[in-house]
Amino acid sequence: MFVLIFVAMVLLAHWYLWHRLVRQTTRPGRLRKALTWSLVALLAVLVTTFVGTRMGLESWVAWPGYIWLAVMFYLVVILVVLEVPRGVAAAFLRGAERRERVPQSEPEPEPVAVLAGTAAPAADEPVEAVEAGERPVGAAAAPARGAAPMSRRLFLGRTTAAIAGASALGTVGYGMASALGDPVIERVRVSLPKLDPRLNGLRFAVVSDIHLGPLTGIGHTERIVRMINGLEADVVAIVGDLVDGTVAQLGALARPLRNLESRYGAYFVTGNHEYFTAEGPGEWIEELKELGVRSLRNERVEIAHQGAVLDLAGVNDVGGAASGDGPDFAKALGGRDTGRSAVLLAHQPIQVDQAAEHGVDLQLSGHTHGGQIAPFNLVVGLQQPVVSGLASVRGTQVYVTRGAGFWGPPVRVGAPPEITMLELQG
Repeated sequence: MFVLIFVAMVLLAHWYLWHRLVRQTTRPGRLRKALTWSLVALLAVLVTTFVGTRMGLESWVAWPGYIWLAVMFYLVVILVVLEVPRGVAAAFLRGAERRERVPQSEPEPEPVAVLAGTAAPAADEPVEAVEAGERPVGAAAAPARGAAPMSRRLFLGRTTAAIAGASALGTVGYGMASALGDPVIERVRVSLPKLDPRLNGLRFAVVSDIHLGPLTGIGHTERIVRMINGLEADVVAIVGDLVDGTVAQLGALARPLRNLESRYGAYFVTGNHEYFTAEGPGEWIEELKELGVRSLRNERVEIAHQGAVLDLAGVNDVGGAASGDGPDFAKALGGRDTGRSAVLLAHQPIQVDQAAEHGVDLQLSGHTHGGQIAPFNLVVGLQQPVVSGLASVRGTQVYVTRGAGFWGPPVRVGAPPEITMLELQG
């Protein structure tokens, strides 16, 4: 059902773009046909991208399609925003045309003598036609010879298209620079009322949604590892959506994770994308074990620090429920000493409701990308209780990182990639 809805929306978006950017900016002829086929070609590129990436084709297949997807999205958004001012301008032009068509009383012209050797124009002599409903800019009628000047409506269509095109390309260019650049280091202090004073200052490097895939190279992983190591954290928490492919496809891109440095180790929980891979999350659990990253599969460990103990638990993503590998909060948190503080790794913020029922003090999540491409942050907020940052839900604090990678288009607008340095305070 989701695929059908997505396909329908893509087709509708392309039809809308053709109507606004082609039909209303050109006269019938070769230029209109060329632009129409160009839009069809871009649609074909988008289809090839989605089919090709699922068949494991090379990354060069994905780049043009995903970039066009982002440009298409912002063209549609900007054109929709421009519909109101465009409608007002069109109404003003229609009023001007009606006023120009009102007959004016003029003095009867004097007879003009016809010079010898010339002929008076015939009453039925044809004049050059202008496309129906159009009137030239700055003229009451089209000239008898030469190309017809641009009509008011054509001028309005082209102006709207130029504004939308420049805005969309500028936005996508900015978003690509953000997505492909260094993640932002967010430094956050979280106060936990039950925290043992000896645990004050315990530091977590939190990263999520790295999304190793067809558009990322090994440099993406190496940069993230280098930045995390520079934080000198006590614990590294990788909160899901590490990969978008199998170990055979992406294993080489994950190898820099073996160089992660922290006092008490690096831990991982599954995200929904680990369940989208052809082989499932099991092979990645084993691969990460070889790289020195421990997966918390509905289980917990004790972090002993300066004579005190913190419970660090992790639950599987809700996406694993369909295959019998979903979250089990009772298994991860049952039977523990409730006098101790508990930090939970759970990929989706929506899991905080169950975390609160089990007395979790702090949940660390990702999944949302902070919306990744504004205004998607408004849509994400309809499905998740927190889009990004620190919040409290039913007495449990939850921190949602924007993630260090991207999914789909290599574009981030209004939600730069993030690695979080989180420090616990009593």
